[in-house]
Amino acid sequence: MIGAVKKACQIISCFTNETPILGIGEIAAKLDMNVSTAHHLVSTLCNEGVLMKDNQKKYRLGWKVLEWNNHVMFQQDVYDKAMPLVKELIHRFKGSVHIAMFDKGTVVFVLKVSSKDTTPIHTYVGSRKPAYATSSGKVLLAYNPAYFQETIERGLSYQAPNTITDIEQLKEELKWIQRNGYSISNNENSDGMYGIAAPILSYSKKIIAAINLVGPVSYMQDSHRSMIIQSVKSTAQLISKELGYIEV
Repeated sequence: MIGAVKKACQIISCFTNETPILGIGEIAAKLDMNVSTAHHLVSTLCNEGVLMKDNQKKYRLGWKVLEWNNHVMFQQDVYDKAMPLVKELIHRFKGSVHIAMFDKGTVVFVLKVSSKDTTPIHTYVGSRKPAYATSSGKVLLAYNPAYFQETIERGLSYQAPNTITDIEQLKEELKWIQRNGYSISNNENSDGMYGIAAPILSYSKKIIAAINLVGPVSYMQDSHRSMIIQSVKSTAQLISKELGYIEV
């Protein structure tokens, strides 16, 4: 499996500004690869939209590569525009701030910043958590119903003492989030941790990410909890505006 992935990546790398169009024989020669093996891998890449075949039975990079590029550029845009606002948030409160995006029933963290004196949390940029068990994931589920089915199909397994593992209970939770504009995760993904999250919207008014602040339950639920909620929601709104969202 690893060998096939490596060969597939090598095939994609064959396509450059100097050689944007290649035949099977040319690809096989470039990589010193058996022609039948090259044909099998190229066919698979075509089926996935990574490559496409022209009328001359030669190949070029497909639209999937452009889609990936747009995702990378978008994440960089989020990073650049959100970072100053995220830093302001952790200067006010103790905790770790994440920006997360949805992928196949999970949330993927594309940004993480922690205050110096907070309790460490075992997350990093690129790490994944179940969407139903995190504050950021539940926001994404609440505001984009298309994500819900994909998430429950993976199963709602126990993660921490208060993990929601009942579908009907999760549905009610998502309705509450829609009414209030934020979500919480109280001992649901990591024992002893409490998260508050709000949605980040694009110029098209669609939810594209979520921002959360995570810290120990004792800190997040004390007298300034309401202030944290308002600050997380406000930060999400400011990031949305930076990304082109216009509130009407």
